[in-house]
Amino acid sequence: MSSWSRIGYLILFSFVEMCASQLSYFVAVKYSNAPTATVIQFLGPVFIISYLAIRTKMLPRRIDVISIVVALLGTFLLVTGGHIDHLALSPLACLWGLLAAISEAINTIMPRDLFKNYGTINVVGWSMLISGLAFLPLYWRFPVPKLSSNDVGMIFFIIIFGTLFAYTLFLGSVKYILPSTTGMLAAFEPLIATILAVTFLSTPFGLADWVGSGLIILATIFQSLPDSKVSN
Repeated sequence: MSSWSRIGYLILFSFVEMCASQLSYFVAVKYSNAPTATVIQFLGPVFIISYLAIRTKMLPRRIDVISIVVALLGTFLLVTGGHIDHLALSPLACLWGLLAAISEAINTIMPRDLFKNYGTINVVGWSMLISGLAFLPLYWRFPVPKLSSNDVGMIFFIIIFGTLFAYTLFLGSVKYILPSTTGMLAAFEPLIATILAVTFLSTPFGLADWVGSGLIILATIFQSLPDSKVSN
């Protein structure tokens, strides 16, 4: 791949993954809540399994099929709240949550060659800059509301710690620990988000939500197990 091709690939990654991932996740939070959006985002492995099965023209492993079934059951409980006759989440919350999950799947597959050639920090930094510049016209079309010092502080915290550091540390961790370990540790993200939201923000979270979240986390852990521990 030539230098110009890599630049084009970086720009494509910036919009298809970085921009889409961040935007879809925060919009999903807007239409639902942080725990639910975070959990639905962890449906990414379902889309990865489906993509690899189509690309390789091979049937998924038994553990992959189990993961999909468990994840879909967990999603059903989250979306319906355990009641089949109505939705606990709005269609927009479901749509943006699924888009966030697809973006997460793309993030796992797409940037490997870029990281290998340019390093994690360089790729993350440039992709965030490129995708951020694309939103500049919105500042003229939609005036920024008046923000308090507390609002500004929270925005900077989200940018620096919730996005830049979290994203870079997660992607960079695979250089030092096994990808399976990274995946299992990442599975605690929705659990921690749920505990914090329920504790500090009084976010309503019923039994069906807890069970559904647990099933999706379990499906993620299944996918993080080394092949040596999985019987086909």
